[in-house]
Amino acid sequence: MLCDVTAPVADEASALMEICVAEAEKRNGRNTVNMQETFTVYLVETRPMDAVAEGRNPAPDSLWRRYSEFELLRNYLLVTYPYIVVPPLPEKRAEFVWHKLSADNMDPDFVERRRIGLENFLLRVASHPVLSNDKILHHFLTEEHGWKEVVYETGFQAKADSRLRALSATFRVRNPDKRFMEMKHYSDELQSHTSQLLRARVRVADRLYGVYKVHGNYGRVFSEWSAVEKEMGDGLQSAGHHMDAFAASIDDILEEEEHYADQLKEYLFYAEALSAFCFGRAVCRKHELTQFELEMASQDLVSKKQQHEEIATGIVRTFSFKGMTNKLFGQEAPEQREARLKLLEELIAEGEETVKEKTVECEEHVDRAWVDMQRFKEQKDKDLREALINYAVMQISMCKKGTQMWSNAKDCFLKM
Repeated sequence: MLCDVTAPVADEASALMEICVAEAEKRNGRNTVNMQETFTVYLVETRPMDAVAEGRNPAPDSLWRRYSEFELLRNYLLVTYPYIVVPPLPEKRAEFVWHKLSADNMDPDFVERRRIGLENFLLRVASHPVLSNDKILHHFLTEEHGWKEVVYETGFQAKADSRLRALSATFRVRNPDKRFMEMKHYSDELQSHTSQLLRARVRVADRLYGVYKVHGNYGRVFSEWSAVEKEMGDGLQSAGHHMDAFAASIDDILEEEEHYADQLKEYLFYAEALSAFCFGRAVCRKHELTQFELEMASQDLVSKKQQHEEIATGIVRTFSFKGMTNKLFGQEAPEQREARLKLLEELIAEGEETVKEKTVECEEHVDRAWVDMQRFKEQKDKDLREALINYAVMQISMCKKGTQMWSNAKDCFLKM
């Protein structure tokens, strides 16, 4: 069944689509090196909203996708839209789990949580005002075969490789935009705080699990004790049943907690998407690279203007090999001097145009990235406020159930 949440996905008709990752399925096959492997595929279902609005209820279009295909889509979006905070994918392997929870990526509970995370990723992308209009996204949702070829035809991998090569070189931006420095600081702080919160939650969950399970010892003791008591036996046995039920309830409680933890993890991964090197730091790294190119172009322009002034005036302000040769072998002919001046004037004009273009590119990138960052922050505030409130409500409910259990046990003791 398709999910209730809908998101805009632009195709040729700019229609709206219902999007749902309906189920997960284990499969066996051979990988690229011809080795047998077990993997999970996810059923992506879509249906145009215009048909629903017209009163028709057509069967959804469906196709299967592997996790790696979701990764390919996201990597394409990261490279193509470096000024956008691209939504993160759910974890590939379980992190920040309390000790009784399986970290196996084939565990049914983990696969189910990842299915929900993948659906959330698609809904986030499809509701983004820019990403929703991308044709590759539409291919991903509607074309089961051949969509990878369409992705690679865009040349995004070459862009990614060239960017990585550029970033691997040692360079330092002298005048970074203050807004980007603020973005970097914000992403680092968000990552630090969310990871600390998740670690604290794991410690609390482990302790809570131990406390609840210890109540099972009460239940065992009361049940065994009731067997040797006549007047007190019924009360002890009833109290023991309440203790056993209380001890067993922790498994469902912590499973519910894990869904709230997944919401926090999404923003941990969002923070990593802002601050990690390579693809993940695309927003800030793109600015650094563009700013570096601008600064290099400006330095080159200053150098050419200085050369032009020296040739025009005959005054050499700095030491140069050309200046030494002129002193040793005499000045160059007027025709050569004029030709060099003309060439430098052409290069200066090109350099000024390059600086102008890089300045505009830098400013546009900063402005667009800043707008998307503000959109992201508003979304984050809303989502985390809701998640934390729901978590608090769940904890209150859990404590009330614990109080009720002891009240029931008290009533059992009073009847003895």
